[in-house]
Amino acid sequence: MDIANKLIEFALDEKDIPASASHILNLSLLDWVSVSLSGVNEPVSRIVRECFLEEGGNPEAFVLGSNKKAPSRVAALVNGTISHALDYDDTHFASLGHPSVAVMPAALAISDRVDSDLETFKRASLIGMEVATRVGVWLGRGHYRKGFHVTATAGTFGATVTAGLLLGLNERQFKMALGLAASRAAGIKAQFGTMGKPFHAGTAASNGVEASLLASRGFVSAEDGFGGPQGFGLTHDSEDNTRIFETLGSEYIFEGVSHKFHACCHGLHAGMEALIELRDKNFVKPKDVEEIEITVHPQYLNVCNILSPETGLETKFSYRFTAAMVMHGVDTARLESFSDISCRDFALTEICNKVLVRTDPELSETSARVNLRVKSGDSLTNEYDLADLTNPAKREAKVLTKSNSLLGKNRTKEIWSFITRKQPNSIPVSKALFDYS
Repeated sequence: MDIANKLIEFALDEKDIPASASHILNLSLLDWVSVSLSGVNEPVSRIVRECFLEEGGNPEAFVLGSNKKAPSRVAALVNGTISHALDYDDTHFASLGHPSVAVMPAALAISDRVDSDLETFKRASLIGMEVATRVGVWLGRGHYRKGFHVTATAGTFGATVTAGLLLGLNERQFKMALGLAASRAAGIKAQFGTMGKPFHAGTAASNGVEASLLASRGFVSAEDGFGGPQGFGLTHDSEDNTRIFETLGSEYIFEGVSHKFHACCHGLHAGMEALIELRDKNFVKPKDVEEIEITVHPQYLNVCNILSPETGLETKFSYRFTAAMVMHGVDTARLESFSDISCRDFALTEICNKVLVRTDPELSETSARVNLRVKSGDSLTNEYDLADLTNPAKREAKVLTKSNSLLGKNRTKEIWSFITRKQPNSIPVSKALFDYS
């Protein structure tokens, strides 16, 4: 299978998009705007914004947290980094990547550059996120477990397709853009727990914009940077799951994306939900806890298993510490719950030291099993699977509640109204979504 041609054919096909996929896209767009606005003043956000705005350049695209515009490539880099700064954005467990933070910043940057309308922006974003998700599945678990960050690698191709659509690339130009993207896509999991992780989202978005802009001017790259000899797949541990592309265009697997309702690494959420259910059903208090055993798929041990976090950022990647937060009823949906001060909270560290993390390769990657042993001698067990997605109405309600808590009800209502409106609107997409002056 010529994967590049398959992706291009899908991107250029103008068939209608299913209403169910469009609905999930709307939720992810609201979620992305909410976490982006909430992360605008994070240290990594300030550093990246200040560093790259100093370069100047054509004022083409909106930059989060600034009253200045920047070249579209720079805007994508900065906005992508900011939107992943809190690690509170959506995750697709089929690919183990964060699609929105890689693709939507690229879409926004080019949308500003060419003045596209909302529907064009949304269609390009959805197609790009479908591509990012399927490329991640094609690369397979071996790619991720080797140490590659799928958001950065597969995300680059999704961002390229999105930017290419908004720029109106033809088939030949698309092929050149994807070939160049194969040389730019990069990111390693060693950066997890540092500023390097959100920067991956920014570089993916920027890579997509850059590759598409160059291709639009006649840049020539490898004909098959994906599946050919010495191409991306063969050099990046692809498991060659080409069957994932057979249904491209007939179904949207992006619909299976998971939205976060705890402000920490998504790999922690199944264990947290299982523990919350045990705590609430059995009225367990922190003083009752003898031991908590969390069992997860082995792949997460080098992702989110920091044993004794020393910073607020590190607590977002710690099974032990988030379990302690759950037992003490800390609101893990709130950003301020994950702070440097919390690491020195004796009550939390006391429970943290009672948590054991085990692995079981038979568990699905979206599930966790928790055994809670209390001082009375009873042992309580529960299992939770994030793949059991709530129905569309419930998921919408949860995303809206999350946005309300981050932005307030009035701002959430304004953004959701714009996203879901049926009539054309002359307001630029970036201005309507981010309300800048």
